[in-house]
Amino acid sequence: MEKKNRSPEEVVRELKKAKIKEDYRERALALFGLICARCGREFEESNRHLLTVHHKDGNHLYNPPDGSNWELLCVYCHEDIHSRGLLGDFLSGKGGQEISTVYREGEKFGLTLGEKLKKALEEKKKK
Repeated sequence: MEKKNRSPEEVVRELKKAKIKEDYRERALALFGLICARCGREFEESNRHLLTVHHKDGNHLYNPPDGSNWELLCVYCHEDIHSRGLLGDFLSGKGGQEISTVYREGEKFGLTLGEKLKKALEEKKKK
């Protein structure tokens, strides 16, 4: 649907989603400070836009107010976390294919790099 033909309810819903996203980012910044949880780099007000909220379980809809599903990561560490499965995919022969992981309530979000490597090595031994 084109943006100019949206109903008032759709506009309000979109604004609320944007507000919720901003709220949890600000809460995470207040809880954890301006520091990357992975590399330890410290940030200032002038470059705080480089800090992102990473959802530990991969579910962006799960935003508890205590921050237990979040960690602040700089954009570089956040990209590294989300691309770490590429090596495992390459070693298992899946390199170059796009693999999407869908979050399902109660399930773990994807495999860790160690789990992918272990699985790839087990499959390689079978051959």
